[in-house]
Amino acid sequence: MNKTIVTILAIIVIILAMITGIIIYKPKDKKQTEDLTAKTEVVNATNSIVKNEKKEENRVEETNYTEEKISPNAFVTFKVTFKKCGHTTNKYMEVPEEFVNKTEKELQEKYSDWKIEKFSDTEITLTKEEEGNCGEHFIVREKEGLVIIYEVLEDGTEKEYERTDISTEYLTETDKINMEKGIEVNGKQNLNQLIEDFE
Repeated sequence: MNKTIVTILAIIVIILAMITGIIIYKPKDKKQTEDLTAKTEVVNATNSIVKNEKKEENRVEETNYTEEKISPNAFVTFKVTFKKCGHTTNKYMEVPEEFVNKTEKELQEKYSDWKIEKFSDTEITLTKEEEGNCGEHFIVREKEGLVIIYEVLEDGTEKEYERTDISTEYLTETDKINMEKGIEVNGKQNLNQLIEDFE
């Protein structure tokens, strides 16, 4: 690479010297005009060589570029937005083996029903929309003195999801009143937090 730069600089110095000589020296007869024409042709040929060398350097740089590929240490996020309830669920996982060493284009071809929101060698986020709701809608109520969790189905009906051993007698008055109406919770993470608060 240094050899190429030195060669280009030497050629540029020669060209500048010739141009300076041409400007200072004006042809007086036919022979001098022919010499000047020959020198001009040499300058043009030299410029052409310099341009070709630059093109060659650019071509080498282009071939050295490699597409980013997924590392075995990457993490993947699957984000699904549900049209009916408008909620988005996130599932995080280590990169599946089938993703490793794939380019963004190869990943998109394999998962054509997903949109690539983020792509790097260590982090990938895939998103898509689905009909229906997220299946993480719950109502927490009191039944027989215990805290019971009900799952709200797509048709609006409730199905018992989990019977806890948390007694309602130790809850605050506000929590007891809210339990009578039913406490609506969206998302398993929020549900777990609410149950922890009751314990």
